[in-house]
Amino acid sequence: MDLKVACVIACLCALAVSSTEAALPKCCVKTTQIKRRWLMKVERSYVQLSSGVCDISALVLYLRGRTRPICAPLKQKAELENVQWAMKAYKINASL
Repeated sequence: MDLKVACVIACLCALAVSSTEAALPKCCVKTTQIKRRWLMKVERSYVQLSSGVCDISALVLYLRGRTRPICAPLKQKAELENVQWAMKAYKINASL
């Protein structure tokens, strides 16, 4: 009987540890200036705000060909939007 109780407790502990790891946010610790050439490879991005759990505000970028995100300064958001707009306009003009 004691072995069954120990197994149940071990399974519950493993479940608790695995579920809390998913709840931990992944925050940027530092930011680096990103070159315009790299901004052309951005697949998706989001803004990390310092008002929440994270300490600094940053632009989190996921680039094509990379598995880990890159943290850029928030002031590069306008530059990223300009690059994405230009690429979209180029694709439309190229298809005509």
